Amino acid sequence: MYRPKNTQERILHRLKIVQGHLGKVIGMVESDQYCIDVIHQSQAVQRALEEADAVILENHLKTCVVDHIKKGNVKVSTEEVMKVFRKSA
Repeated sequence: MYRPKNTQERILHRLKIVQGHLGKVIGMVESDQYCIDVIHQSQAVQRALEEADAVILENHLKTCVVDHIKKGNVKVSTEEVMKVFRKSA
């Protein structure tokens, strides 16, 4: 089983999974597959994107946010992260 070594590899791995799922959804629509099957595959795309987003956010929190806080930019960093959550709600 493939184990990504670093954050960038983890993100790219997850995005490639998304790409594969999306390709399957497109193929299913093009071949007029059963709607519920298409929806299930589409949901897999969405879950895979959410997983990729989680890895990206985790990396951001561990790197950029920590750096901003160390420089005294707590408010800016907090507002930035909160905007992400408000958009997803």
